[in-house]
Amino acid sequence: MTIGVIILVITGLLIYFGAAHRVLDRLHLTDSMALFFIALIIIGSYFELTIRRSPLLTINIGGGLIPIALAFYVLYRADSSKELIKAIVAVVLTAGAIYGISYFFRDFGHGRDIIDPLYLYAVSGGIIAYILGRSRRASFIAGTLGFLLFNLFTYYRVFTGRIVSQVRIGGAGAFDSIIISGILAVLLAEIIGESRERLQGGPAGEKNRGDSNEK
Repeated sequence: MTIGVIILVITGLLIYFGAAHRVLDRLHLTDSMALFFIALIIIGSYFELTIRRSPLLTINIGGGLIPIALAFYVLYRADSSKELIKAIVAVVLTAGAIYGISYFFRDFGHGRDIIDPLYLYAVSGGIIAYILGRSRRASFIAGTLGFLLFNLFTYYRVFTGRIVSQVRIGGAGAFDSIIISGILAVLLAEIIGESRERLQGGPAGEKNRGDSNEK
């Protein structure tokens, strides 16, 4: 069992015992829906679809297709056009930031790495997605779809002959960068958002402000 699957199982247990109800509510998900998606991610991580063979472009069902579909669902459930635009802008800016980081660390992979470069991009993407999205929903969307957009741009560079590589979207399955980026972004939004709400008077204070800080 991989580390990613173990983390997802632990997440599933937290959801089962009601510890993640607040976050799920912000994402328009019920406990049952969240557990269903986690099961799909774990099972789907063992299956990969080939989109194009030359140059190679694949997508892992659990590591790519399912979290991307979930992000589009959350995007579709945006409460307003303002929130929708904010999330889309955050996706584009997050993808650009991840690309900038990948260019800066383009010499990674030659035995001098302190951390796997893909995980570096994922963690950076999650942090950037939170900074740009701020809300739990926008952070999750930016972290997930931002990494997807980065992958697609990388494939465009491969397709046009600018670089020689293979692109496997979600290729690490249940512990791929797309999942790490999305989960980390929403986790930061929850921790920091919860702290801010408590400092500003807790849930009652939030309600009085018309939920202005969280969508």
